Amino acid sequence: MNRILIWITAWTVALIAGLLGAHAADAPAIAFEECTLIGARGYGTVRAECGTLERPENPDNPAGATLELAVARIPALSPNPLPDAFTVINGGPGGSSIEMYADMAGAFQAIRRERDIVIVDQRGTGQSNPMACPEFDDPNAEYSEELVRSATQACLDSLPGDPRFYTTTIAVRDLDAVREALGYQQWNLYGVSYGTRVALHYLRRYPDAVRTTIIDGILPPGHPLGTRIALNGQNTLDHLFERCGHDTDCAAQFPDLPSRFAELSERLKRSSINLMVPDPITSEIEPFELRYVHMALALRLLNYAPETASLVPLLIMEAAERENYLPIASNAIRVLLRVTGAIDNGMHNAVVCTEDTPLYSEENLAWEAIRETFLGEDQLKSLITICGLWPSGIMDEDIHDDVTSVKPVLVLSGEHDPITPPEYGARVDATLVNSLHIVAPGQGHGVIARGCLPRLASEFVEQADWHALDSSCVQRLGPSPFFVNLMGPPP
Repeated sequence: MNRILIWITAWTVALIAGLLGAHAADAPAIAFEECTLIGARGYGTVRAECGTLERPENPDNPAGATLELAVARIPALSPNPLPDAFTVINGGPGGSSIEMYADMAGAFQAIRRERDIVIVDQRGTGQSNPMACPEFDDPNAEYSEELVRSATQACLDSLPGDPRFYTTTIAVRDLDAVREALGYQQWNLYGVSYGTRVALHYLRRYPDAVRTTIIDGILPPGHPLGTRIALNGQNTLDHLFERCGHDTDCAAQFPDLPSRFAELSERLKRSSINLMVPDPITSEIEPFELRYVHMALALRLLNYAPETASLVPLLIMEAAERENYLPIASNAIRVLLRVTGAIDNGMHNAVVCTEDTPLYSEENLAWEAIRETFLGEDQLKSLITICGLWPSGIMDEDIHDDVTSVKPVLVLSGEHDPITPPEYGARVDATLVNSLHIVAPGQGHGVIARGCLPRLASEFVEQADWHALDSSCVQRLGPSPFFVNLMGPPP
């Protein structure tokens, strides 16, 4: 797969109502019909009610072009739901919130007892006038500056709307319009990854419309996306190598892991490996050309979760020592299937090129250090090239300012998150007046579904207060044991 297109597509891989009060007097209602929500990979399914809300593409020009926001409502189990609803905001930027909810509904089931859950696909994603840009998903193209420019222009030419109006600033207006249309007094917000930027900016813009906020895998408002992806990924990989070195079984089975990884990396950079690999869905044997970029992407995304991170030493050593490339190739294919199409790249570019790349500077771009990482500089360079062609969109002047609020906020971080590490959560927690920061030991990116955290989140939303939470249960979490062979961890 094209190296640049892999990096851009895999930017986040992230990672995911009953009887209502009266509608606002002059707000349009949403007509709902029964539907089934389907997860990103077709696995998770949730019964719901689906509808759309028509919105002006440019909110300052109501007479102009319009789009339809996809809205899903999962009714509260109670016959008398409370007047505040719960909503989930996906990351990316460019991920579908509806698909993420379908994949993660179990984590929010307790919240649904007393509250409706309402999910909105942010404009440009999912079913809300998606800006997909398949030009960035070509698996056969080779990297070049010319290719990036060509793909960017083709993307711009194919967009179903004006990308200037698909930013965070407009998204929070949409979210409040849905709240008003459905007559809810307040939202209880959950945002993950880039979705934390949306949640925090909504809290800033509409404080009276927020009852509680949960942010998970935090992107601080003033932190430009992209500048530290390679560096944070390298830090996580280095820590994993260090942890293996201190683990008796892992160290015995995989000695001198960093050096073997360096050797394998040089080998794949010099020459790709042609293999016959079973398709992870059909099991049919198909040819696959394993390149260094595939291994790098696989390692980056495997480190998002402790279960898959536990495979990394084994995958490296099988290839480096035994020249068995099949395990790492199979995981690379699985990762490519996971990320291809998961992000609507046009919306992603609309956000990042407006809100992030204008903040890039020599002070926050450590090019020399980035080049030394296993991910390298290609993703960042291509993003800069894309944004050189992309039109700048609508952005509130204070979107990069720290958020200060008296509303209760639960801040969640994974100890080994490879893209939004705990120090990001600590940075945001420090500016909030009424917040609790929980770091989940041994965990990666997005921790709401881990261990006792669904219960803690439910209690937090129920009480609108974090002070009574007993978060000691989180300390029972930890990294998964390393696979020491293809059969799994030691007994």
